[in-house]
Amino acid sequence: MIIQQISVFLENRAGQLLDVTRVLAENEIDMQAINIAETADYGIARLIVATPQRAMRILQEKGFILRLTPVVEATVPDRPGGLNELLSAVAEAGIDIEYMYSAFQGQRNGLAYMVFRVGDAERLEDVLKNIS
Repeated sequence: MIIQQISVFLENRAGQLLDVTRVLAENEIDMQAINIAETADYGIARLIVATPQRAMRILQEKGFILRLTPVVEATVPDRPGGLNELLSAVAEAGIDIEYMYSAFQGQRNGLAYMVFRVGDAERLEDVLKNIS
């Protein structure tokens, strides 16, 4: 399923991520996944939230620099080799994965949840539909 990811640009300083999570908590915005990438000078917090448009508006009002990006949330069989099977199908389709991370949903009904950033989200969605 294609969903919206919020990328929040952060200074590399103590408490910067706390500022983001505090704003989300104070506004009762449910965070469903988070990934942190960093360089020497800045970081990027990639967030999946229940209400992305509302979260974007509130974070922007607080002065954060943001970007909204389409990503694909995929279910992965929660068993040895489950992710390998999914990645094999993606590689066979010639889709390059820019990055991926797991979602907070954990495991339900024998499935784990992953978030994928690719150049063509619709194509990845089509490939995922054909995996048994």
